[in-house]
Amino acid sequence: MKRKGNRGSIGEQKGFSSIGDILERFRTDEDKYISHEFQKYGYELAKELGDLKNKSLYIKLAKETSRGMLEEAKSFVKDAVNVRNRAALFLWKLTELKKLKTQKSKFKTKTKNLKQ
Repeated sequence: MKRKGNRGSIGEQKGFSSIGDILERFRTDEDKYISHEFQKYGYELAKELGDLKNKSLYIKLAKETSRGMLEEAKSFVKDAVNVRNRAALFLWKLTELKKLKTQKSKFKTKTKNLKQ
């Protein structure tokens, strides 16, 4: 059985780019290893806090912690004046917010059990 159709050359195929075009658009300085949104957020958070050596920590936090908590802790650090270590202040505030959240959830559970 013979195939019908025209195969054409590689340069004539639609939807493909030449290697030169791909290499021209490739930027090594931006988003080199980022493939998910939380990685970008964690990296930007580390950059804002001036703690790029621990960027993997912030990427992990961005993946596992709610965005609202992270934003609240970040805004707390931004509003603080005369801070020696912004990263430490951020992590402290984040743990305080997590403690507060667990206390609220325990309180809700206790009041729910008392009503029943």
